[in-house]
Amino acid sequence: MHANNNSKGIVLIIIAMTLFAMQDSLIKFIFEKAALYEIFFGRYFVAALLLFCFIKYKNEKVSLKTYYPVLTFVRVILHFLAFSAFFISLTYMPLATANALFFSCPFFVSIFAKFFLKEFIGIKRWSAIAFGFMGVYIVLNPNFENFEYRNLLPVLCAFCYAASMTITKYTSDKDGVYTQLFYFYLIAIVLCVLIYIFMGNGQLNNPNFDPTTQFIFREWFSNIEYTWKFILFFGFAASIAFVCIFSAYIVASPSVVSLFEYSLIIMSMIPGYFLFNEIPSLRTFLGIACIIAAGIYIYVREKARDQYIATETPVRR
Repeated sequence: MHANNNSKGIVLIIIAMTLFAMQDSLIKFIFEKAALYEIFFGRYFVAALLLFCFIKYKNEKVSLKTYYPVLTFVRVILHFLAFSAFFISLTYMPLATANALFFSCPFFVSIFAKFFLKEFIGIKRWSAIAFGFMGVYIVLNPNFENFEYRNLLPVLCAFCYAASMTITKYTSDKDGVYTQLFYFYLIAIVLCVLIYIFMGNGQLNNPNFDPTTQFIFREWFSNIEYTWKFILFFGFAASIAFVCIFSAYIVASPSVVSLFEYSLIIMSMIPGYFLFNEIPSLRTFLGIACIIAAGIYIYVREKARDQYIATETPVRR
């Protein structure tokens, strides 16, 4: 029975990672015709609507009281900043590279768990974290005389996302999952509305900006007849992927299914190659191998000590 549950969890994780890879590749595909926070707004609005329908269908009772209002707000801001950084990085960075760098997230989760959740981290896991960051260094291949600092955006995403997941773990003792999701979508949509008021008409955009900067400041809904179907897909994909991840962590062992989140890197290579002619270098493959090996070792050590930190927090949501 346990093996069957693990098998089901693995399938669910792979479905979720496939959806995320499709989402990332489509964002990269349309970014010159859409606005970043237009995509955010559509994604959150559709996902919130689907969540509401799901809750009504299941007749779930949702408490609107949060015991951690400040931390809840900070968590959403961190998540918002995280995926702003990640989606921006997709405009100029190969899909597999961006996702590989994002998988430094478990290293940050472990570090935050040590200092904020008072979890024990032994020398072996500290060594694995250091080895993982060496992989990040190899992937970045920095030339310090002319280093592209924007290549650090997926790492910034991992840092902010790990912080948000640490807060989620801390607040989950009193705030249920639906309460957390309610405030997540509410605050995220309000943020999108404020951004629209501030720059949604393209008032901060400039035709001389590079494509990445225009992606941030472009007028919203200027190509809605083209982009609406993609944005609708982003909302559905995010919702289905979250349900798959959430279900996988329920029906299977976290230490097993979490390892298969690394399939996202492989899933990203497929559209990267066929749509954008992206072929990772040997150095990139070496760095990815270090990141994955370190992540797997952290999971193995957590299982050995029966102390789950990184493996209880899905890498993407």
